[in-house]
Amino acid sequence: MKKKRASSSQPVVELVGRSEEQALISACIRTRRNVLIEGPVGVGKTHLALALCESLGRPVFRVDGDGRYSEQKLSGWFDPPLVLRKGYSLASFVSGPLVEAMKSGGVLFINELNRLPEGVQNVLLPAIDERKIMVPKLGVVHAHPDFTVIATQNPKEFVATSHLSEAILDRFELVVLDYQSESEEQAIVARTVSKTDLVKAAVRLVRFTRSHERIKRGASVRAAQAVAELSQALAETLTPREAFFRAALLALPTRIELERDVDSEASPPEELKKLVQELAQEAWSGAFEQGIEKKKS
Repeated sequence: MKKKRASSSQPVVELVGRSEEQALISACIRTRRNVLIEGPVGVGKTHLALALCESLGRPVFRVDGDGRYSEQKLSGWFDPPLVLRKGYSLASFVSGPLVEAMKSGGVLFINELNRLPEGVQNVLLPAIDERKIMVPKLGVVHAHPDFTVIATQNPKEFVATSHLSEAILDRFELVVLDYQSESEEQAIVARTVSKTDLVKAAVRLVRFTRSHERIKRGASVRAAQAVAELSQALAETLTPREAFFRAALLALPTRIELERDVDSEASPPEELKKLVQELAQEAWSGAFEQGIEKKKS
């Protein structure tokens, strides 16, 4: 459990764009409605959620979705040595993030809600529906009026996700995030890399992966950040072009998934390497040749 109290009315995480999504989520929070933020990996779901959580000025209790996460870990448990001395009482009970958030009027932030086991989701349901839960041997815990749940989830087709029941979904308002515009993604990468053409090439490269016919799952802006930063570091000993190609081969293989081609004679690693090199060449040429042409004109 991670507890963090906001210290000001401004989001701790500075955001690029997402003004419409921020307004939607803020409206949900003001009307005391729970929010589920859905989108593919790397679109900034967690950054957006945490920024808005911190802006509320309330304590935030974080839960990270995991198939091994237990019901007791969410709600709380009795400490055996304390039970021996004090019996089953509030003094021997260790509150989990759900109970802590309910009692304090805080925010329960669940990262990747649909990775939690069904049993854990069932513990959450009465808290967001009836705003109370029953803790065996302790009694009923009632939620403070300001208690709010903000959760994120990856789309259903992603690996390691589980089904959310209709009952759970009916208690959330849904905000869907997609990839941001090219200019906004460039602004994100430019926070850590100052060379404009390199930023453009890195963003262009990952955007190519999202529309390529041979790629099932493309890369996010996180991959563009990795490519740009690695290129900058590798350029200390390599030519800028070679550094970019090496960075692309480092950053993309773990972040994209190829469509299976039964007719291909190449092995998956060879096919992936060749495709990344092709896309890197196209991205590099486009970004830097455009830069050269602008300088000439």
